[in-house]
Amino acid sequence: MSINKAKVSFVALALAASSFVAITSATTANAAPTGQWCKGVKIAAFPGGPQGGVFANNVYNGYVQAAKDLGPTVKYYFSDWDPAKMVTQWKEAIATKPNGIAMYGFMGPEAAKPLVEESFKKGIIVTTLNTSLVDLQAQYSTKGFGYVGAVNYKAGVDLAKEMVKRGNLKAGDSAFVWGLKGQGGDRGQRTVGVIDGFESSKLKVIYQEIDQATNTTPAAGGPTFAGIMAKNPGVKAVVTDHGGLTSTAATYMKAANLAAGSVYFGGFDVSPATTAAIESGYLNLVIDQQPFLQGYLPILQICLTKKFGFSGLDVNTAGGFVDKANVKTVAPLAKVEIR
Repeated sequence: MSINKAKVSFVALALAASSFVAITSATTANAAPTGQWCKGVKIAAFPGGPQGGVFANNVYNGYVQAAKDLGPTVKYYFSDWDPAKMVTQWKEAIATKPNGIAMYGFMGPEAAKPLVEESFKKGIIVTTLNTSLVDLQAQYSTKGFGYVGAVNYKAGVDLAKEMVKRGNLKAGDSAFVWGLKGQGGDRGQRTVGVIDGFESSKLKVIYQEIDQATNTTPAAGGPTFAGIMAKNPGVKAVVTDHGGLTSTAATYMKAANLAAGSVYFGGFDVSPATTAAIESGYLNLVIDQQPFLQGYLPILQICLTKKFGFSGLDVNTAGGFVDKANVKTVAPLAKVEIR
């Protein structure tokens, strides 16, 4: 989906929701429609990472804007990208009796299933962002369970294949993939997609799982990156399957004493540091998931379901690639953590 199409889809959705509310308000109350039509609804929202962290802050900003526009009361749970912590916080959120929960699917379907079942049994709408829970979404979609985010496996494959094309990579070249293949459910599938995309082009993949310390604090991974690159001096391409690690690309390259452009470096998500790394040449290509929408739209989803009984929406936010040719368009919005 192109960036422009994603914008159009979002605007259309928002306008449709506003128009519906305006018509309903005027009809049922025989009065002029009012703003913040979701007032009185309580929502537990998960930005995903540490407070103020890359990607998580864009999602948080989307949540905050939706709360400002629509009027629900929102409580935020920051999880340090730790699936076990998300599960614990989900249980805590259920205990507060919200009307809805906006949650990542990082913990995978087995861990999520009893919590989804308990939530809906207690009248709590659950919807996911960033990482889907496909079977649970299908089971509860009529009750408001939707998904906002990328199709993760496809995003991984698409990035790898685009890097092969743009980076002039050839069969037999080595690619270092630093990812989260070990995470449950859909999240790990993006890393699998990257690996499959490279291997289908006959590249040799060197894989390293992101440890939890680096997952939470990307700068902690500098020695790991430098060590792997030193042991594999022939690496032609690098993928960091993590927004925070992607934003740290320039730091990693400098730690490994590698010049800008000496390897073709790709990753995910946009941030101020990411756009700066693209402009400097240390980072070459990223997929923009538009995380602001991954925050805004789940709040809208819960409000629409709670107020009007709408079923779950499924919205693909993977807006396209960002590189040196178009980064100047995105950078101003990345600076204020909207893109």
